[in-house]
Amino acid sequence: MLVPRFRVRVEQHVLDDLQSRLAQVRFARFTNSGGWNFGTSPEFLEELVSYWRTEFNWHQAEGRLNALKQYTARVGGHSIHFVHERGDGANVMPLLLLHGWPDSFYRFHKVIPPLSDPVSHGGNAVDSFDVVVPSLPGFGFTGRITFDTDVQPLRHSAQLLWQLMTETLGYQKFAVAGGDIGRSIAQLIAIEHPESVIAVHLTDLGSRVSTIDSSLLTKSERTYLALLHKTSVEDGAYQAVQNTKPRSLAVALNDSPAGLASWIVDRFHSWSDHNGNIYSVFTKDELLTNIMLYWMTETIASSMQVYFGETIASSFKRDDFVGVPVGLALFPKDIAGIPPRQLAERFMNVHRWTEMPHGGHFAAWEVPELFVNDVREFFREWRTPTLANVTDSKRETSTERAR
Repeated sequence: MLVPRFRVRVEQHVLDDLQSRLAQVRFARFTNSGGWNFGTSPEFLEELVSYWRTEFNWHQAEGRLNALKQYTARVGGHSIHFVHERGDGANVMPLLLLHGWPDSFYRFHKVIPPLSDPVSHGGNAVDSFDVVVPSLPGFGFTGRITFDTDVQPLRHSAQLLWQLMTETLGYQKFAVAGGDIGRSIAQLIAIEHPESVIAVHLTDLGSRVSTIDSSLLTKSERTYLALLHKTSVEDGAYQAVQNTKPRSLAVALNDSPAGLASWIVDRFHSWSDHNGNIYSVFTKDELLTNIMLYWMTETIASSMQVYFGETIASSFKRDDFVGVPVGLALFPKDIAGIPPRQLAERFMNVHRWTEMPHGGHFAAWEVPELFVNDVREFFREWRTPTLANVTDSKRETSTERAR
């Protein structure tokens, strides 16, 4: 199967329309802004939108994105967009990296080079990966995907991405790493196809922990779940809306770039480790590049489909257990901090547990060095001389021939 190369290219009329909308923004006015206490800071948003309109250069951002080797493939009747960076080494491990919401494949832009070419980034050739980073179904350049009413979006997405790795790219076995929604999809791939998955690396546990019978939990586990519930009540408006009335919200976000920026940046501010200054973690250009991936593809509505009609936790059956080796890297400024290890061990085969000194929900983006080092060290244990399960001739896949 020939897998065509993909290049990001936004038509000028789309950029002109964006400029027109940014120039006519009607900001909401508050008698007392309250900083970030009631959502995105109005002062922050006005400054970011001004920068977007007058200084942000999309063509430069587009060039940086196109420095990554990107492709599209027909999988299960859908077009899946993905980055595929070949590893430079003798015993390369295939690695599927999965993002979440409201980020994108751009979450991993800082870690793709050191994972695929460790020698050029201060590492060892034995830690080289073939890195595959898809845009999840419903997101970005993969675009809107219509699911049947009886299909669970996360399980269907997991099946599509397993097919991408095995049927399209020819990997018999591969490693998976993810956070947020990507964390759930990574687990589902391992549950449904354990014969294909070498091991799984995760940066959070997510809401699946809420499905465990509370009578079985220890005091520390109950304390953590109480904190998770408190956080959901105080900072979970996004999830409540997207679970119940996403269509009402999506119209506004799809029509207003300022509204879209406000909704997305609020999560980056709330979930990252920035000590009161979000620009200490993300640059304006980085934040806007991620927002643009939603704006120009008009996928904010479809990205919410994993919330609508099901909670992320409901994608799992009560007895689902991840039996392949699992490594967890937990970050203190994630949504509810670091959970007890015993909680994770109730539904996955935990082999590595790392409590990081700093960092938040978007770990690969916020603290790429910590993320890369943990991924390298965890998967090093599962490398074997026969890991190059794609033969030399097979390794020259259709993505290589399509360059």
